[in-house]
Amino acid sequence: MAEGPRFRERRGGSVAGEPAPPLPRPPEPNRICGAAPVRALFLRRPEAVLRLFYTEDRRRLAGPLCAHLARTRRPYREVPPEELARIAGTQHHGGIVAVAQTRFATPLPGAALPADMPEAPLLPVLDGIGNPHNLGAIARSAAFFGCRALVLSGDARQADLSDAAFRTAEGGLEHLEVFRARDLPALLRGMRGRFLTLAAVAAGGAAPRTVPRDRPVALVLGNEEQGLPMPTLEACEARVTLAGAALGGSGAQGPVVESLNVAAAAAVLIHALGGPA
Repeated sequence: MAEGPRFRERRGGSVAGEPAPPLPRPPEPNRICGAAPVRALFLRRPEAVLRLFYTEDRRRLAGPLCAHLARTRRPYREVPPEELARIAGTQHHGGIVAVAQTRFATPLPGAALPADMPEAPLLPVLDGIGNPHNLGAIARSAAFFGCRALVLSGDARQADLSDAAFRTAEGGLEHLEVFRARDLPALLRGMRGRFLTLAAVAAGGAAPRTVPRDRPVALVLGNEEQGLPMPTLEACEARVTLAGAALGGSGAQGPVVESLNVAAAAAVLIHALGGPA
């Protein structure tokens, strides 16, 4: 009688006799550095704090935070500056570091924003901004000028939340709901009516003062080198441009500087478009 096919026993998802595939590593916790980011973390997400480290000169700031951690049975410790730099992974720790549960942008399940998203006159939307320091700086300006949320694109270049972004945001990210869109052009098309979708471009757009203010603005900002991808541009209803000062005071010779850093441009545009009409 012919012998049937041989099947090897599977145990725990792997074939017996073969090494099991490695389990995915859990995400590293965030290291929130600096006085303002740590204060904002304790104010907005105290339950996310796992540990706290600080230097001697930050005892006054750390005191109430340590009292909270003592009540919740979370560890804290005063350490010398060189040990804090090792814990933080940077010399720019500001004398205090909170280790916190990892926070990522919330993925949007479809091509629509949550109905209960906090309302504000302006919603920054970032597409392809890969530098976490620029992300953090934009978040800082957004929170300062009263924005309540931030949208990131699904572009592989687009930075997500990170230690560097939290540090640069100076607490701003704790005051923003952050979402990630799988298909940003589809999301922008679906936002029409609820928002004026406005692409920031280096040239050819309207001046900020001329932008209609009859509804909230979704300000779409792109990569510094390539700008916004064409599908994103085509999904926006209008475009806006910041004009720089001209050489010699006349526009004939062009601007003194070609363009602003995206974080600086974002701050100017958020201030110009997000306030009272």
